[in-house]
Amino acid sequence: MSETVLELSSVTKRYDDFTAVDDLSVSIPRGSIYGLLGPNGAGKTTTIRMILGIIQPTSGTISVFGEPSALNVRERIGYLPEEKGLYKKMKASAIIAYFASLKGMDRKSAKKRAYELLERYGLKDFADKKTEALSKGMGQKVQVLASIAHDPELVILDEPFSGLDPVNQEVMEEVIRDMAARERTVLFSTHVMQHAERICDRIMLVARGKKAFDGTIAEAKDTLPRRVRIETEDSIEPLRNVPGVVSVLRVDPESPGSHWDIELGESVRAQDILRFCFEHDISLRQFDQSDPTLHDVFVSIVGEDAREASFR
Repeated sequence: MSETVLELSSVTKRYDDFTAVDDLSVSIPRGSIYGLLGPNGAGKTTTIRMILGIIQPTSGTISVFGEPSALNVRERIGYLPEEKGLYKKMKASAIIAYFASLKGMDRKSAKKRAYELLERYGLKDFADKKTEALSKGMGQKVQVLASIAHDPELVILDEPFSGLDPVNQEVMEEVIRDMAARERTVLFSTHVMQHAERICDRIMLVARGKKAFDGTIAEAKDTLPRRVRIETEDSIEPLRNVPGVVSVLRVDPESPGSHWDIELGESVRAQDILRFCFEHDISLRQFDQSDPTLHDVFVSIVGEDAREASFR
């Protein structure tokens, strides 16, 4: 059984009459990439700040490496806050080395580590540039590297993809995968589902401070029914009687064309529908079998709150 690095049990945070986090429980094992997902205002940052001991929960308990407070094991934790910022007059390498030294590394090792990280993630040529000369994306990469320079066992990243262009988003994903490959545990918050879908082992969806889902990506997708979409001018009535077909619905009754969504039960496969159409002379202009995306799951589970989310 994998060691539990972080555990929240019935954690609640209230501000007067407002409940920011409501009875949240989760257990995160070592070496996993765990996504904390939800629309803006769902309680993600509040949860992270409670984990780090920056604010205290109203009720419930938090355990980090078996300790009741992250402050007791802060040298083992790396943290990227939602509010990004750097010392503008300091060189990129100096900032990374400085933060590494704050977490216990000696100056020589910290400086060496800074240059290694900058070279590995494409910033070698900017190592001795002041951060005020860096682009926003480069500056954010420097801050991420500063948060992991001391090689923490648990890394917590609050909206790490925010403000990054597609190339630097890929670099950020690479950083996260590299840490997990070395048995480091990564918890990151985001409202951009594509990143979570590509790199997470498990996710927790939160809405209005409550846990709406906790599990793997595959388990999340299994919460939605399987569908195929067809386009045909022929009668689709025979399809309604296929064993295992749950429903046959026209996609947009107001628009021209005949597109239909066929919801499948567990006993029928998409290939069975295709074979049935051929055998019963239902001519197809389109046959589309596609699994639901994490975006689809998010919208389905979170509902109206998802309207606040920004998808890229």
